[in-house]
Amino acid sequence: MGKAEITLAKSAGFCFGVDRAVKMLLSHIESGKKACTLGPLIHNPDFIKELEGRGVKVVNTTDEVPEGYTLFIRTHGIPKELNEAVINSGMDFLDVTCPFVKRIHSVVSGEKASDRTVIIAGDADHPEVKGIKSYSGERVFVVENAEGLEKLIKFGKINKNTPISLVAQTTFDSKEFKKCEKIANFLCTNAKIFDTICNATALRQAEAHKLSGENDMMIVIGGRNSSNTKKLLGVCENNCKSYLIENAAELSEINFNGVMAIGATAGASTPDGIIKEVVKTMSEIIENISTEAETEGQAVAAENPEEMSFEEALEENLNTVLNNDKKVVGTVMHISANEIQVDIGRKQTGYIPIDEYSADPTADPAAELKVGDQLNLIIMKTNDMEGTIMLSKRLYDVAQYWDGIVEANKEGTILEGTVVEVISKGLIVFVNGIRIFIPASLSTVPRDGRLEDMLNKTVKFTVIDTDRRRKKAVGSIKAASGVVRKEAREKFWAEAAEGQHYNGTVKSLTDYGAFVELAPGVDGMIHRTELSWKRIKHPSEVVNVGDTVDVYIKALDTEKKKISLGYKKLEDNPWEVLRRDYPVDSEITVKIVRMTTFGAFAEIFPKMEGLIHISQISNERIEKPQDVLSIGDEVKVKVTDIDFDRKRISLSIKALLPAPEKTAAPEEVAPVDNGPAVISFDDIIAEAAKAEAEETAEATEE
Repeated sequence: MGKAEITLAKSAGFCFGVDRAVKMLLSHIESGKKACTLGPLIHNPDFIKELEGRGVKVVNTTDEVPEGYTLFIRTHGIPKELNEAVINSGMDFLDVTCPFVKRIHSVVSGEKASDRTVIIAGDADHPEVKGIKSYSGERVFVVENAEGLEKLIKFGKINKNTPISLVAQTTFDSKEFKKCEKIANFLCTNAKIFDTICNATALRQAEAHKLSGENDMMIVIGGRNSSNTKKLLGVCENNCKSYLIENAAELSEINFNGVMAIGATAGASTPDGIIKEVVKTMSEIIENISTEAETEGQAVAAENPEEMSFEEALEENLNTVLNNDKKVVGTVMHISANEIQVDIGRKQTGYIPIDEYSADPTADPAAELKVGDQLNLIIMKTNDMEGTIMLSKRLYDVAQYWDGIVEANKEGTILEGTVVEVISKGLIVFVNGIRIFIPASLSTVPRDGRLEDMLNKTVKFTVIDTDRRRKKAVGSIKAASGVVRKEAREKFWAEAAEGQHYNGTVKSLTDYGAFVELAPGVDGMIHRTELSWKRIKHPSEVVNVGDTVDVYIKALDTEKKKISLGYKKLEDNPWEVLRRDYPVDSEITVKIVRMTTFGAFAEIFPKMEGLIHISQISNERIEKPQDVLSIGDEVKVKVTDIDFDRKRISLSIKALLPAPEKTAAPEEVAPVDNGPAVISFDDIIAEAAKAEAEETAEATEE
């Protein structure tokens, strides 16, 4: 069994700002001076404990600073008022605030002076954001994501003409900030964007995304209160099973069995010492997995080492007894319930006990053999007194296939066999005449699961240990599943292309979409807007976790291992439904839903409306649609025109009314009906915008 490979991200560990702060503090205390920090210097509990062990105290206020101690201002920075208090106190202090954070303080101070409203993308409860907010003045808002920014503007807290300045917490998700930037530029007429995300953060997140797409498991090392560490975990979780740990001791809670490729990264506040200890401990755990499995298999195989049956003794010496004198070919003469009689060309009667026909307990000689068939056999015992020879087909099969099992062990080859027996400590899998023991811990069955559920199932496994003396082997289904997963992932990326269809399984849901597993370890995302032609608030309105869905690849990024999936079917497109079921000249019943000065909008079917122009409501001239129609009225109309390019439908009540009698006076010229009056597309857009605003207002009231 091959050992799992561990790949450590190049960007793992201290960023520039943290490294600078730590070196300044360590240099200070190593010179014999005393130090305390205003709040934890960085977000890493283990490192803070190490500092405390070296005499560094953590204080929460300036009043707590002991006499003779130098106060270090933490890397995240502190609020403006507190910073001024420290300066005015006259105490000895060193400001080790990250330069990137200091830059944001400078930016927002300048924007505040220009009477601009500051919007901070980040975690409102994070000390860095609290500090930035204090430099931004009274007109400041904090949003956690792009959706929060959109609501802030759309629901009137900020007018679209308000001059806004958008900044980000240094560890904010770079992709999410790009979304914020688009929304700000689209919804605001006077927006200034400052990309204040630390370069190291963007690089770290990009590398984590790449690593998590290439490995079966990701280990993220860092403090649980660290913003950048939590964001790294979120990036990794989108691609594979991921764990956040603070130190090497927590590795004992993770099951590495069957994992063939592991990636590791660390937050900006994680010391190199902790990273190295985690990688070293993880390597030791992986090294022990194979040994542990082999030991378990050997323990079961050798429960009674002093007692060997005649058959086991013979198997032990197969290499010496399998000579031309022991190998024979027998012709089937008769098949009974207990034995198979064969003719081997000698005066003795040859027979094969049923137990020696096959190592597979499900094998049925009566169904598989007929008189006249020839079998390769091994002579087990000759009884000249009785004139009989006992033979074994099972041992011949074992001898034939044993070398293949040994080779599979060396090469890590994946084999396939059937679970034929369940024992207290695991499973017995039969393959090519060989019985392979699979320990329960390597069977993929959970500890609280039933091994019996595996009976008669075909499984893939690798051979992790062989006992030449007793011709016994130990296998692992978990190890094979890891290899299969990796091969399936590589095969997928080698063949995947835009437009290809897949049957996938919905693995998780977020506010913005559904993640679908297309192949082992390969997920794609169906964006919320792609799930339905109708507007939905959450993916759960269409799909649930565990659903099998038919999807196709809309966009593919092979370098970043990112897949955008399509789900909506063309035939479900409301405009295609209209084309199919409501062609021009159709006569249909519709419901009046909105009125304008130039006509009435009527619902043809949910979310599909057409316009009845005022000139098409009645044969008589009317001043306004309300003279004839009311909202909620159901009327019969004729579809007079459909503009699929401009998404515009023209309806007419007048076309279904009897033609009016011509009673015009001789001196009068009857008006000529030139059909529906032309209405500008801008009017339609204005009406649609008004309707959307009304819907938004209703949703807000709800």
